[in-house]
Amino acid sequence: MISLRTTARGTLALALALLVTLLVAKASAGSKQPPETIVFPVLGPTTYIDDFGQPRPGGPHQGIDMLAPKRAFALAAEPGKIKFWTHSATAGCMLYLYGASGTTYYYIHLNNDLTKHNDNRGKCVAGTAYARGLKSGAKVSAGQVIGYVGDSGDADGVHPHLHFELHPGGGRAVDPYRWLQNGQHLLFAAPRGMPFTLELRGTVLSTTPDGLRVRTASVGAWPMGERQSKLGLRLLVSVPSSATVQTVRKWGAPGTPTDLAGATRGQAVDLWTAAAPTTLKAERGDDLALNASLVSLLAR
Repeated sequence: MISLRTTARGTLALALALLVTLLVAKASAGSKQPPETIVFPVLGPTTYIDDFGQPRPGGPHQGIDMLAPKRAFALAAEPGKIKFWTHSATAGCMLYLYGASGTTYYYIHLNNDLTKHNDNRGKCVAGTAYARGLKSGAKVSAGQVIGYVGDSGDADGVHPHLHFELHPGGGRAVDPYRWLQNGQHLLFAAPRGMPFTLELRGTVLSTTPDGLRVRTASVGAWPMGERQSKLGLRLLVSVPSSATVQTVRKWGAPGTPTDLAGATRGQAVDLWTAAAPTTLKAERGDDLALNASLVSLLAR
């Protein structure tokens, strides 16, 4: 016969084991941290300061306000799942991104205008506030367009901006400033696999046996029609032997064939990439992720 004391000890041990398992699981969930580097959540020119914690009518500011043009693309900071929040007098059109790291991101004051003016005639729906074709509950990839910057909610009539919050482990908000400062700025945004071509204009930094290092001032992306300026990004672009390299007297003029090795530091350059499918590496402009088809060097 099994004694009651032995049974009780076994039951107690099992309960303690279950309790330890729950505590470890809870601690593990609470220890989840955002990625060291996130995709910068706005494509294009953006202005912001570290205004996290500043006094607001509803309490300390829980995010950072990022000023950007109306309908600028709001991008997924990391891969994850999104949820629309369409009923808030203060936040306006809002979106949650539940990141793969366990971090929750809030995208607040998304667009609710149907024209370039502050008409407030749009609803919190895909195509107006959220990316066209996007559905609440959808999985998204890092850098994917998920919404459009606006001034909905209590930001109505204020300069369009994205109120961006970062909640590690889905808990309380923390200051996202350092993640924004170290964020990966994308050259363009397009659905993965979609063919693209870029025009990169800037100055030569150096040449390598298989490429050209450029300080990129502006970028145009086709067929999306996206354009950014005042970038200052350093990119290493592959220049295969099939690429055309030429010297021109002015942009758009006929060129004279030349050798890439003759490019000099500081020389103005206009570079077109070969058509290729969109990848995150290409959007970020990772080293040698872009292949040149035409390199025009401005004659000195």
